[in-house]
Amino acid sequence: MNTELHDAFAAYLQSRYHLGDRQIELAGEAVRQLRAYRRPGASAPVRVQEPGRRRAPDADSPDAPAKAPAKPVPSPASPPVPAVVAIPEGTKEAQLEAVAGALRACPLCKELFQRSRNVVFGTGLADAALMFVGEAPGEEEDAQGIPFVGRAGQLLDKMITAMGLQRSGVYIANVCKFRPDMPAGASGNRKPTPREMEACLPYLRAQVAIIRPRAIVALGATAVEGLFQMPRAPIMKMRGTWMELDGCPVMPTYHPAYLLRNESLAEKRKVWEDLLQVMDKLGLPATPKQRAYFLPKKESA
Repeated sequence: MNTELHDAFAAYLQSRYHLGDRQIELAGEAVRQLRAYRRPGASAPVRVQEPGRRRAPDADSPDAPAKAPAKPVPSPASPPVPAVVAIPEGTKEAQLEAVAGALRACPLCKELFQRSRNVVFGTGLADAALMFVGEAPGEEEDAQGIPFVGRAGQLLDKMITAMGLQRSGVYIANVCKFRPDMPAGASGNRKPTPREMEACLPYLRAQVAIIRPRAIVALGATAVEGLFQMPRAPIMKMRGTWMELDGCPVMPTYHPAYLLRNESLAEKRKVWEDLLQVMDKLGLPATPKQRAYFLPKKESA
């Protein structure tokens, strides 16, 4: 057997090993050829195990297979996601506080969000007709325990004002109630995982059940993914089209952070058209000037 053939055969054996095969039977002539083969510089021929016979190779032999890694000890199962969060009797404010207390005590959330400083439950009017839902708190929200307080939050406030409303008259929350953990020493924020959003969803649905808004605005693809447990929501196609969560109409639109990155009037107009639909759904008046926001002058004249 020449060196090239041996190397090809060795590569074949290695590929079979990675596929899970640990024994391969060889015909007599193949065994003879392998027995007679000497690697360049080797003092002994290749050792071949007879078919059907088991022989443990020397521990220091270059032909000895690597030891199989020890089976990992299974970690304790994560706490389950609550199917439904109990809502006690009382005023809406008291009910929301009770749900927030249950969230703070949630063992799964404590496991998933070990580095967050605050629960960012939600803020606003408990009897609001309109609810905004974002994706997850960032560093500033985590520090203050209030959703949408950074630059995106400031833009959201302007959007609410343009609708003729005030921040205090709507309710604002996120699908993820904690800032997703970042690696030690890392800065910035990251998108929550499906598991993180799934852990918080029962508490968000309890908020919706208590507040009973007449419409929800889902801010960005991640909010849609979390609300509907939908992987990779195509927000560019979905925005502007009504959806429904637990009987409540939901309008998907772009996240304010997107408008901070893309400040074109055309993109702002798309979001405003979505919000005009929400205003119409709620019976909010919209003046001709409001309806012409972000339109080119020749179209708004």
